[in-house]
Amino acid sequence: MKELVLIFALALTAVAPLSAQNTSKIAEADLAFLQEMEDTLSLLAYAVVNDSLAEHRFGTCREMIPRLVKALKVENSFQYPFESLKSVSIQYPRDSSFRIFTWQLYVDENDYRYYGAIQMNTPELKLYPLIDRSFKVEDPESAVLAPDNWYGAVYYNLLGFDTPDGAKAYLLFGFDGDSFFRKRKLIDVLRFGPDGPVFGAPVFVQEGNQRKQRVVLEYSAEVSTRCNYDELLEMIVFDHLIEMDGPYGEGPTHYPDGSYEAYKLQGGLWVHIDKVFDQVSDEAPRPAPILDNRTKNIFGKQ
Repeated sequence: MKELVLIFALALTAVAPLSAQNTSKIAEADLAFLQEMEDTLSLLAYAVVNDSLAEHRFGTCREMIPRLVKALKVENSFQYPFESLKSVSIQYPRDSSFRIFTWQLYVDENDYRYYGAIQMNTPELKLYPLIDRSFKVEDPESAVLAPDNWYGAVYYNLLGFDTPDGAKAYLLFGFDGDSFFRKRKLIDVLRFGPDGPVFGAPVFVQEGNQRKQRVVLEYSAEVSTRCNYDELLEMIVFDHLIEMDGPYGEGPTHYPDGSYEAYKLQGGLWVHIDKVFDQVSDEAPRPAPILDNRTKNIFGKQ
């Protein structure tokens, strides 16, 4: 749960595009209604994450969904940012063509369920509900999925790019609580076809020209891992994971070994880089010589 809180915090620090913050297109009465709905939704979303009883979390989640849809049916609701909806991640691409809502329902220590919806940037509501069926996806790295067969996650970053055929696609960086001993992070791909959203695309190129539709990293719940786009390096950087036996009888699991892998965009494809940082120093780095050039020792004597 601590990692989920961190992910929400990171997601909420991102600044939404300016067009999503401009409420001038919303009628005054509609704006007042949205503000009222936001207050209610914020309380429900908080209870979904924080209530101590599973039946209460389920109940508030069931109540929250139709209320959110009712709010989004308001004309030009896309321009309303829902800034106080702290337990829900809302991610926008740079072009503001849509936004995606995702949140987590904690059932028990080995069962996490995810809910979401994609809202298109249109005056009238155009909404695609996302139905979590990750428990049925046998090989997630090779599956192409529809919104009603979604690999559920809480998304904490979104990045647009052009595929080799020039079509627009979006990387979705997500977290999946999975189970008590194991967590997952994933990099999914979202495209929009004639029939709506499609998740997964063969854009991740491994050694030997093997392709993945999405990347799934499973790791021990004891540790935290990095998996995000690095603006400075212009690459997706993530921990290299090695298999080890868990200390609590959970069997083999994965731990970061201190090195990093990456994917770099080349011609519309994300090409795997086995090792990002390969420089080796003869000694540990230090900001300046400690005693080498001093004229006095640590006791102040020559």
